[in-house]
Amino acid sequence: MLSDTISYDSLRGATAADVRKAIRSGAYSKHTAGLAAGKLQCNLAILPEAYALDFLRFCQRNPKPCPVVGVSETGSPYVPTLGSEIDIRTDVPQYRVYRDGVLAEELDDISDIWRDDLVTIALGCSFTFENALIEAGINIRHIEQNRTVPMYSSSLELVPAGPFHGTMVVTMRPIPYDRVADALKISAAYPQAHGAPVASGDPAAIGIANLNAPEWGEPVEVRAGELPLYWACGVTPQNVLLDAKLPFVITHKPGCMLIADVGERDELSNHTSLTSVQQGDYHYA
Repeated sequence: MLSDTISYDSLRGATAADVRKAIRSGAYSKHTAGLAAGKLQCNLAILPEAYALDFLRFCQRNPKPCPVVGVSETGSPYVPTLGSEIDIRTDVPQYRVYRDGVLAEELDDISDIWRDDLVTIALGCSFTFENALIEAGINIRHIEQNRTVPMYSSSLELVPAGPFHGTMVVTMRPIPYDRVADALKISAAYPQAHGAPVASGDPAAIGIANLNAPEWGEPVEVRAGELPLYWACGVTPQNVLLDAKLPFVITHKPGCMLIADVGERDELSNHTSLTSVQQGDYHYA
């Protein structure tokens, strides 16, 4: 396939279907942050059916980093609740293939390695609430700079299920102090896209040694008058799957999401109030 022959900027105003068409043809293979505004973006975990039920239990017990938004039939590369024209094998910019817990290869098409026992589990993505933040006039620095959001391993423990366990991966976005309450309220309205932040402020409080050295993505500057906010991240299940050392797993490359046809607000199952989040999920580090 051709690669990167369509620029990110040229896709900024494209529909979800047109972005997927560019991806499927091999003309675009980079991150999807800021693309197809208003449409749900999804993390992917594609694993053998023998492990799928335990993994779904894990997601149910850890909904902040692992909000399930779609599940395929066994062996089917389609998740019709996300869009009838979507093909899981071709419509993600970059995939990662793991064998026995080791990254074996990165591909832009997984048709040749597809298996009849695979189940696709689609998980909500923070790119969804970013669109809402931008609409509210809150700038998102990694989108402004055409970078992949910085992602970090944290010390926040997850609830185990079967072979799946570990700690949470978080994303960081610097937010002006006078917009922190707005960012909290807006993102809290998207529980299936990680919801409100899980922490803020001092990165060491959640086990992050250096904000300038993310494990995934690219660093962004935290400027004077800004507070770093940390959201649960969909790379969490990738780490968990990796640590479980399953014989065969496929995920998306961090930052390279599946863009669905459904609206980002269509998938909401409930709304979390600002007060309840402040008292529960959200805290200043």
